[in-house]
Amino acid sequence: MIRSELAALLAKRFPMLTAKDAEASVTEIINSLIHALAQGDRVEVRGFGSFALNYRPPRNGRNPKTGVKVAVPAKWVPHFKAGKETRERIDATTVPETIKKVA
Repeated sequence: MIRSELAALLAKRFPMLTAKDAEASVTEIINSLIHALAQGDRVEVRGFGSFALNYRPPRNGRNPKTGVKVAVPAKWVPHFKAGKETRERIDATTVPETIKKVA
């Protein structure tokens, strides 16, 4: 699902919202999540999951094309951990065969 599909679903489910209002709502929620993470906060959505930051220390990597060593700087990366309810609902759902073959 992409952002526009989420906004369309929101507008369909709540007829009092226009498509423009639904898009603005989705954009504001996502921007709020990003802002909180950028400040180093943890974001938890009960029943869905939590977003936090993981630290990746500096390391030496290699350019896969040339094999030359490259210094990869330290960085903070977002990490999502699904909540118990989300995991249980996904586990109880029938997964399409195309996804099962990949896993």
